[in-house]
Amino acid sequence: MSPAKKTTRGKVASKPKRVYKKPLNEKHIIGFLFGISLSLTLFIGGLLLILTLLKIPDIRTVAEYQPVQASEILDRYGRVITRIYQENRTVVSLAKMPSYLPLAFVSAEDSRFYSHPGLDLWSVFRAAINNARSGRRAQGGSTITQQVAKSLLLTPEKTYLRKFKEAILAWRIDTLLSKDEILHIYLNQIYLGSGAHGVEAAARNYFDKSARELNLGEAALLAGLPQAPSRYAPDRHMDAARKRQRYVLNRMVEEGYINPVQARIAYERPIQLAGGKRKARGESGYFIQLVRKQAEKILGRSLNRAGVRIYTTMDTNLQKQVVTALRHGIKNSFPGKTKVQGAAIVMDAGNGRVRALVGGRDFNVSAFDRATQGRRSAGSVFKPILYSTAFASGFNPESSIMDAPLSIRGSKGKLWQPKNFTGKYYGETTLHEALIYSRNIVAIKLLQKVGIEAVQKQAEQFGIRPPITADLSLALGATGVSLLEITAAYSPFVAKGKYTAPVLIRTIKKNNGELVYGEKTVSRQVLSPAVAGAMKSLLREVIVRGTGKRAAGVPQPAGGKTGTTNENRDAWFVGFSDQRLGGVWLGYDDNSSLGRGNSGGVVAAPIWREFMRGQRKN
Repeated sequence: MSPAKKTTRGKVASKPKRVYKKPLNEKHIIGFLFGISLSLTLFIGGLLLILTLLKIPDIRTVAEYQPVQASEILDRYGRVITRIYQENRTVVSLAKMPSYLPLAFVSAEDSRFYSHPGLDLWSVFRAAINNARSGRRAQGGSTITQQVAKSLLLTPEKTYLRKFKEAILAWRIDTLLSKDEILHIYLNQIYLGSGAHGVEAAARNYFDKSARELNLGEAALLAGLPQAPSRYAPDRHMDAARKRQRYVLNRMVEEGYINPVQARIAYERPIQLAGGKRKARGESGYFIQLVRKQAEKILGRSLNRAGVRIYTTMDTNLQKQVVTALRHGIKNSFPGKTKVQGAAIVMDAGNGRVRALVGGRDFNVSAFDRATQGRRSAGSVFKPILYSTAFASGFNPESSIMDAPLSIRGSKGKLWQPKNFTGKYYGETTLHEALIYSRNIVAIKLLQKVGIEAVQKQAEQFGIRPPITADLSLALGATGVSLLEITAAYSPFVAKGKYTAPVLIRTIKKNNGELVYGEKTVSRQVLSPAVAGAMKSLLREVIVRGTGKRAAGVPQPAGGKTGTTNENRDAWFVGFSDQRLGGVWLGYDDNSSLGRGNSGGVVAAPIWREFMRGQRKN
């Protein structure tokens, strides 16, 4: 045996004893696992208790992001005319934005967005240092994810408890959603001033274009707004906005998203704001008002919260021409008379699409729509319906009736002695001449022969709404019509006998492109092509040598009919040029006289001529 080892004190060290570990039995394992489970349960329970006490909101609403959106009304070319909203917002995907737009916001608001887990502790620390130096809360250090959490789930109060909740929510959102999904929500939710929520609404508001159309300079200008939308609003504080724009462009260079040359070009590019264009849209007020009423009836709810795109038939350029012509015409014919009102319409004869509609001199002064809401005596613009009924029943343009004094005793014994507009009588007169020169006596006698009921039924087929006058004064247009109705009623004369009801809305779609409503055209054959052709020829002669000579100058084939009611209370002209129909009405809202000599042929026809010149089928 080897000698025993000694310790440093000379003592013999004893052999180390072997330690035998008892194998763990089933009870030990169960106890160990129970301890771990209990600890986890207590930890999770405590965490849930804290979250409950803090009233942390459910983040599933963020994943299911469906905010209130604006409804847009667009013209025939797809250009936005106006937006109707409770919150001015239109949600667009990142794919429909230029790539530099999201990067501009990331550069300005959260440069480490793509690398942090919803919270950027370095930014918080840096903000705290800067705030301590300045002695005030100048910087918050909030990430884009935190801003999403605050905007969608929290109140705007500035407390440390809310910031703590915000941090928890931001971390949870970052684990639930991808970075692109978070950025998509942020860019559609962020408030950018002047009532605009999100980049699409802001682009429309400030630049009159969609977000996808923004250039780099415009994108940088918008990206500078979140810090202080009012202080940097370009339509009120352009100098401050430009300084902020320069900061954003420099940050994009620092982050490597653009190069210095691109930044310089973007900064030097002039900024064109949309102020003047928004003002011009006021000219479309009556059209928009009518479209809104029709769309809300179709949808069954207010457009404020519908979030749809309404594609209309309006030709914006033509709408402006009609507004200008109406205002000029009234000013020239009634200088200084600011209460004279008017209405005008242009529409396609073949499909009923209304291209322009003006219901008064100024929508901002009076929203009452005289083109559709006002029902005034039609006067002689009703006569083509009477004559077409007669031709359909066997009369022809060369049929003749004696134009001579006429006395008719009414049901109450009152004597009616109608006269021609000129006060003269012309003896045996063909229907051809009677229509061209608007002879009242011939029209009354023709109605006696054709029958009042037949003309009433024909008028309804032509789109005139009941009640329709049931006595002989109907021959002189003594029945109420709207300008839109009577203008559409001339469509059979141009479209080979087919009447088509007016249409203002082509389609309604959700913002995701889903079709909600498609155009519904109401058409019916109300005249034979032969009768329609005869009427078209006669109405052309009205302009060439009849009462509508002041409408001359419109490219052929143009035709129409004048109308003037008793004591010149209403002045009308309705006619056509190629495949377009146009109508004009002038009068006072209180039914006063326009004054001696101010007939439809004198004051309404020149306005019609002005806006119908150069109109082409398209």
